[in-house]
Amino acid sequence: MPSGSDTTVEAVSDTSPDGPVPPAEAGSADGRSRPGRARRLLALARRTAPRTGVAVVSGVALGFAFPPYDLWPLSLVAVAALSLLTRGRSVRQGAWTGFAFGVPFFLLLLKWLHVIGWDAVVGLSVVQALFVTLLGAALAGTSRLPAWPLWAACLWVAEEWARDRLPFGGFPWGRLAFANTASPFTPLAALGGAPLVTFVVALTGTLLAACAAILWGLRGSGTLRRAVPALEAFGLAAALTVAGAAVPVPTKADDSVDIAVVQGNVQQAGMDFLGRPMKILDNHATATEKLAADIKAGKAKKPDLVIWPENSSDLDPFQYPQAYDRIDEAVKAIGVPVLVGALVDHPSRQGYVFNEGIVWDPKKGPGASYTKQHPVPFGEYVPFREQLSKIITRFQRVPRDFYPGDHTGVLNIGPAKLGDVICFEVAYDEIVHETVDAGARALVIQTNNATYGRTGQPEQQLAMSKLRAVEHGRAVVTAATSGISAVVAPDGTVTHQIPEFTRGVVSARIPLRDETTLADRVGAAPEWALAIVGLLSCAAATVIGRRGRSKDEKGQQ
Repeated sequence: MPSGSDTTVEAVSDTSPDGPVPPAEAGSADGRSRPGRARRLLALARRTAPRTGVAVVSGVALGFAFPPYDLWPLSLVAVAALSLLTRGRSVRQGAWTGFAFGVPFFLLLLKWLHVIGWDAVVGLSVVQALFVTLLGAALAGTSRLPAWPLWAACLWVAEEWARDRLPFGGFPWGRLAFANTASPFTPLAALGGAPLVTFVVALTGTLLAACAAILWGLRGSGTLRRAVPALEAFGLAAALTVAGAAVPVPTKADDSVDIAVVQGNVQQAGMDFLGRPMKILDNHATATEKLAADIKAGKAKKPDLVIWPENSSDLDPFQYPQAYDRIDEAVKAIGVPVLVGALVDHPSRQGYVFNEGIVWDPKKGPGASYTKQHPVPFGEYVPFREQLSKIITRFQRVPRDFYPGDHTGVLNIGPAKLGDVICFEVAYDEIVHETVDAGARALVIQTNNATYGRTGQPEQQLAMSKLRAVEHGRAVVTAATSGISAVVAPDGTVTHQIPEFTRGVVSARIPLRDETTLADRVGAAPEWALAIVGLLSCAAATVIGRRGRSKDEKGQQ
């Protein structure tokens, strides 16, 4: 994979393999330049094809590191491969390599969006791959710096920092940390959250790349002494891999609460999961009433509270009396507070709705609520609706925009102080951190994955819940309309689970913890620090590169 100028001898000379090229007539500049440009592009394609092919394979490998495949060691292999592919290359070559790596990665990771349309899969994958394009350019630019594996790892954090926030509030799917929710790196989340896990995974991968690069340079003529740096890089990578074993993950609690999670199920998967009105609500109410009957018959223990998932009421209970009455019947039957998920019309802005978790008491009725703070763009609201709906008629299937909430989801539900997080919000560091910081003793993830059932998306979201449990030292309860409903212990272990598209109830005792982790106390500081270091390394590489070119120019004069 040679580097250097993209111009071949044939492209700049006045001859071709078939003989002299006659001079072009005046005014035929386009005719003269187009074949030359075509030859240059063809030569470039031939030279970059092997590297591009390896980048594509490496991107696919990273996709297999994530659920539902869960081959987390491939995250190290993929990081190492991208580091080697961009090492010593120009910034432009690094950018192309990053793009060739990013597109297949996100196509595999986000293929669950095909339920909406493959154009959505491709479009979002390309947008996300643009961030990896910048990462590839930055990796190439900093690859000549001393200690380049360290700067490369910081750049991975910077890339994820940007994707977590841009555009329209960001889309943090595909972070290295989310591929390592059941790996030796997982306990590190308790020290610095998902960004620290990403950093250590990336540093381990880049150190393996450095080891491979050194050994490759010594092939055929190396001595044992010259191989020492490679052994040091490998040793440090091994040490980082097992470092998580030394991190304490506290799980003890002075208090606990008995909960029941209801998964009522839906009529069908896909975009039309709602079925007829009241169907989903009736499914959850019926499952709750069956639990109440089992308790009365002595077949089950009465919980302290019950959790229903997001959209468990498919009608606004404050606008439709039949929905209100059905919820109230079920809550009174079980006799304990129920956290109900419902869409509620905005009281003053027509065309807007709240995505809420509502505490429903058997005696007092509906009380405190949490409104989802981070609606999903193009799924729960449509930016530039008036303009885009004329071009993409599919957006008309999102008839109303979700209005964002303005406070955390800490709710007193019976004897427990729980933090409600709704659906995709579990992917955003700041929302979960602020909820724990506000006093949540355990976390509840109300979600509705019926649209993406049996596509791998529910497994990816459950993996995020596992990481959040370790990061914050909290039990995490996931309640899903169609699955996967689960209970995760503070050490990230899944203790209870209901399969997809199954009506069922999970009863569990979860710890209520007040102790915070180091990750809770430091917040986003590690992410910002590592991202800034990565950006500074790019600036340093730019300055050093310019100085080098200036010296070369002076030497030629």
